[in-house]
This record gives sequence, structure tokens and C-alpha cells, in this order.
Amino acid sequence: MRFEMPEEALAQTHPARVLWQVLGTFDLTMFVRGAKSVDGQAGRSTHCPRMMLCVWLYAVSRGIGSAREIERLVKSDRAFEWIAGGVPLSHDVLSNFRVDHGDALERLMGEVLGALVHKELVTLEQVATDGTRVRAHASAPSFRRQASLHACLEQARLHTKAVLSATHQSTRVRAAAEAAARAFEKRVEAAIDVVGQLRAQGREKPRASTTDADARVMKMGDGGFRPAYNIQLAVAGSELGGPRTTVGVRVSQKGNDYDGLVAVTEDVHARTGKYPDAVLADGGFASHAGIDALAERGVRPIVSVTEGDKTSAVRKPSDAVAAWRDDMETEDAKRRYKARAGLVELKNGRFKKSFGLAQLLVRGVAKVTCVVLMTAIADNLLQHAAKLLA
Repeated sequence: MRFEMPEEALAQTHPARVLWQVLGTFDLTMFVRGAKSVDGQAGRSTHCPRMMLCVWLYAVSRGIGSAREIERLVKSDRAFEWIAGGVPLSHDVLSNFRVDHGDALERLMGEVLGALVHKELVTLEQVATDGTRVRAHASAPSFRRQASLHACLEQARLHTKAVLSATHQSTRVRAAAEAAARAFEKRVEAAIDVVGQLRAQGREKPRASTTDADARVMKMGDGGFRPAYNIQLAVAGSELGGPRTTVGVRVSQKGNDYDGLVAVTEDVHARTGKYPDAVLADGGFASHAGIDALAERGVRPIVSVTEGDKTSAVRKPSDAVAAWRDDMETEDAKRRYKARAGLVELKNGRFKKSFGLAQLLVRGVAKVTCVVLMTAIADNLLQHAAKLLA
């Protein structure tokens, strides 16, 4: 005989308990919109969104991104057991929840930032931005050119036909095999569409992946080329230290950040309702069009001036670009620019090393965005939980 007191299983300051408490202060009804189950009627019940979110956010804080691993931990780890409260969670349910609520996660991210701005826990005096390439859930050999993709599609259709004609398998096995065959066929068709789009953009001999059509081959930090996504973050904080809050998230399919200055700034405005006073970025963001756009919005660009830009004499720069170049020679701009690495590069490293974002386990821009949003929400809540609950 064993006596247990579940409420005392975790300390009051345990991250799982803290996440549960702070999630209770937000409206999570957007996660159950569209649910078809009705209380008192036949059908599968809908899981509590607060519980599902808490499970995922706590898993992210521990660097766990596998739904199968969470399914195992719910049965063996005290913290996950406390969150689930004895409710069994399959990896399918967990996986679907993570990627099927993109709009709800966007709204929750906005509500969290709104609460932080309202309580003056976050200011937009300066926002640092940077992009980091994250390995996609696709292999390099999965990238094929148009002719190879059409041949692959023919083989995929023949395989689907063979699966449908099989009679020696059970109904369940046959249904699973058919679903897998049709899914692969759709991925090949998506890759063919992507190759057509890239060709229309002027790309010579374009290739696309039969595993993840949205992934692109990018140059990684070690100098190698691998399938990846470019995740651009905007981080607000003080150069003197303290919390570093993610206020902008953007998933790009381009391997460079040249057109990201305006996009990231607009993303911050969309999430907080305000433009930052100043944006800190390295030379990879230094496009003249971006500098002009920030000047129109009243945002001070503290962006590194590249050597090529200093010596370029192709055309006369605009007034905003000339003012930016002069401003970056001042001591104030040089001092403030030093805070960029401590804000956003430190955040990139934390997301990759501590929050498990070094390798993606989902495919497609929409699903990758959901994963990054969950990571940002978990980090923001854990940093500010004490003051949000005060």
C-alpha cells in the first residue's frame, strides 16, 4: 500500500509548477476552438489546453522536443506526472497539439508580450536582432532536380497502387501503409511545385527536398552546407544586464539576413503594437532599403556598416543612409552596438543549447514557426513568471 500527496510532489518554485500557475493567468480558449467533441455525447474528449501547453513548455525548457520522449516521461518523471495528473498522453496527441495551433500560439505570444509591456517589465528602447541557421528535418540526398522528382513521383504512385492492391495484410496495417504512401506522394508533388517556383524566380537547376519541400540548403556556422531554416529573433533588454525578452520571431527560407531588417521590425510592431526606439543588427542586415524603411518609421538603425558599404560608390546614398553612416561613427552608437551580442546572440545560443532548437523534428515553415513560438513563450514566461504572478 502506498500513500501519495500529489500536490506536494513538486516544490513551490519548481519550473513545472511555475509554468502551470502563470498559464492560468491567460485566456487559453483559442486552443479549443473548432473542437468537435461535446460534453455528454459520444466521441473522444478534448485535452485541457492548459495541461497540454504546460507539458510542452516544460519539455522545451528541458531541451526535449520529441513527442515520444514526452509520452515516456509522463509515465516516469515526477514533474511530467504532476502536470498530466494521471491523464495518458500519446505521442500522436502531443505532436498534433504542437503543430495544429499556430494561430493560437501567435495570439498567446502577443498576450504574454502585452502583459509584460503593461507591467513595464519590457521596454522597446533597444531591440537586437540576428538570424541563426537551424538544421532542418531533411537529408541532403533528399534534394532532387525536376527530372529526378518526376521519376520519383512515378515510383511513388506505383508504390501507392501496390499498397492498395495488397490483400494479405490486416486492415490496420494496410491503412497505415496507405497513409504513409500517400503522404510521401504528396511530399514529392510539393517538391515539384517548389522547383517550379524557384525556376520562375530565375534559379538555375533548382532542387527541392522530397522530405521537406520548404527547407533550403544553407551555409551553416561550421562552413558546411546542409538543409536548414533561418530563424530570426528580436530580443529586447538592457545593455546593463537583466532579463532578455524575445519580442519578435520570424522563420525565413533565405540563408542570409539582408532583407530581414524591416520584416523583423514589423514583426515586433505586430506583436507589441509599438516600434522599437532602436534596432541593433550586424552587417548582414545592412540593406539601404531597410535603413530607409526604418527611418520612415522613426526607428534608429544601429547596424554595423560593412567595409563594402563604406567603399561603395555605385550611387549617391539617400539622406537616411548617409545619416546612418554618420551616426555609426559616434561614440553613443558604438557603445550601444556592443550590447547586440549579449542580447540576441546569447539568446540564439540558449535556444540551441538549452531549449533543444539545434535540430528541428518537424517539417514545413508553419510547423517550424510553431516550435520556435513555443520556445520563445517558454523562455519569456520562465524569466518573468515571478513578476507576472505578483
